[in-house]
Amino acid sequence: MEETKEAPAGGSKKKIALSIFALMVITGLTALFIYTRYIKTHISTDDAFIEGDIYTIAPKVSGTVRNVYVSSNQLVRKGDILVELDEADYSVKVSEAASALEAEKAKTSEIDSMILATKKQLAETIGRVQAVKAVNELQNANLEQAEKDRDRAETLYSKQAISKEKYERALTAYKVAVAQVMAAAEDMKVVMFAVETQKAAVRQAEASKISQLSIIKQKEAVLETAQLNSGYTKINSPADGYVTKKSAEPGNQIKAGQPIMAVVSLDNVYVTANYKETELERVKPGQRVEIEVDTYPGKNFTGKVDSIMAGTGAAFSLFPPENATGNYVKVVQRIPVKIVLDKDTDREHVLRVGMSVVPTISVNEK
Repeated sequence: MEETKEAPAGGSKKKIALSIFALMVITGLTALFIYTRYIKTHISTDDAFIEGDIYTIAPKVSGTVRNVYVSSNQLVRKGDILVELDEADYSVKVSEAASALEAEKAKTSEIDSMILATKKQLAETIGRVQAVKAVNELQNANLEQAEKDRDRAETLYSKQAISKEKYERALTAYKVAVAQVMAAAEDMKVVMFAVETQKAAVRQAEASKISQLSIIKQKEAVLETAQLNSGYTKINSPADGYVTKKSAEPGNQIKAGQPIMAVVSLDNVYVTANYKETELERVKPGQRVEIEVDTYPGKNFTGKVDSIMAGTGAAFSLFPPENATGNYVKVVQRIPVKIVLDKDTDREHVLRVGMSVVPTISVNEK
């Protein structure tokens, strides 16, 4: 009776074991199916990093650091003053340039006054031309009449119709008229010479003004440059971001173009993922991406494929491979893919440039 009771217990254990084994097989097959389906529709890589806009801060002018208004890792806004250089030398140059400009403008005013005065003299001289011309015409008319009177007096005197005294008066009047005509002609020459001289003076003054205006433009350019350089002594942040690699300290001598810090913008960080070339056939811009960040395990970020680089990473390296040397070994190349993050996926700006990430692209999306 005891043996007959133990048999069903052993059979029950076998059934349970078989059920568990079958369940495990089914679970394993299901997991294998899900995994197989997943890897067919998703591709990922751990060769990926966070990147962003890094602004190198360098002065446009040389000088001595007067003030540094930021510290390392400080958040700054676009337009904030980061560093101020001593502007004493540049202020002097601004003053010198402004004084030089005013001096040239004063010269221009003098030239304008000279032009006005010369034109006024020219107008008066032209008026004299008309008066001298009228006198000249009158003297010519007088000469013509005096010549007739002389000829008539000469005829009458030859006939003894008039006295010698009257004849001599007519002859003298003729000579006086001739002298007056010659004097009027000389006056006309003098006044015409004065007209031409004054016209030349006006032209010369106007040419001087044109030259002076050119000089003024040059002085204005010098002043503008001096003002710009003076303004460059205040170095502003080009964007919102965080200060990094700060090396500037008060009293430092720095040169134009010398990097003194960087501003890293975290508003538009993105992922550069280096996928194998054999995987890129299915990658298209716009596909959804899930991003795991090593720094924040368990927290996923989302984004989408933005673009695929037009060459492999090796092709754009500092020393690209020389495959014609005879030592060629085929290696699967990697091509950078740019992945942009969704707008609200990193509201707190916890992602930092250079972080390692694992992006997974849903390649079943078109």
